[in-house]
Amino acid sequence: MKKEHPLQIGQLVKIRKGRDAGQAAVVVRLDEEQGIWIADGHKRRFDRPKKKNPLHLESQMTISSEVVNSLQESGRVTNAKLRHAVNVFLESDAHNAKQKGE
Repeated sequence: MKKEHPLQIGQLVKIRKGRDAGQAAVVVRLDEEQGIWIADGHKRRFDRPKKKNPLHLESQMTISSEVVNSLQESGRVTNAKLRHAVNVFLESDAHNAKQKGE
């Protein structure tokens, strides 16, 4: 039986449960049986991603085209690109929260 994940490779997520709760990361691999593999390029590097239950992740609308393109072309992505994608997302998230007055 095949499980469909609403998440996509390159999509940014916020971690809701676990030691890294509240942090952001990028989906680097989808595995039908084992779950979602995430990395942030800093604590969790591409070569050692963290396996997470999809229920413990909060999906975001942002998808990093740089990460997607790199993974499609070479099957790998640099940790610098992951860090950049997370930082851009966090900056835009903070900017949106400031505009809403939070």
